[in-house]
Amino acid sequence: MSTEIEKEKTTEKWPTDQGYLYIREDYCKGCGYCIEFCPQEVLEESEGFNEKGYHPPEPTAIDKCVNCGFCSIICPDFAIWDEKEGSNE
Repeated sequence: MSTEIEKEKTTEKWPTDQGYLYIREDYCKGCGYCIEFCPQEVLEESEGFNEKGYHPPEPTAIDKCVNCGFCSIICPDFAIWDEKEGSNE
């Protein structure tokens, strides 16, 4: 149960037109793949640091997110993912 509480504290959730975008800042190592390869240019490097000292991504154009899932596919640390509304993914 404490693991679920910890996950909730460290996971940011943003609504998109088709569902949600999630970012686990504590998992991010700042590689920038999600930022570089997002086809809609939704993400940018944040100004803040996570507990590892990296700048995690933050959505600056969340209205452009189409929940394609590419960010979750390319992230080597499973720090970002999307969920389409009505899906059980």
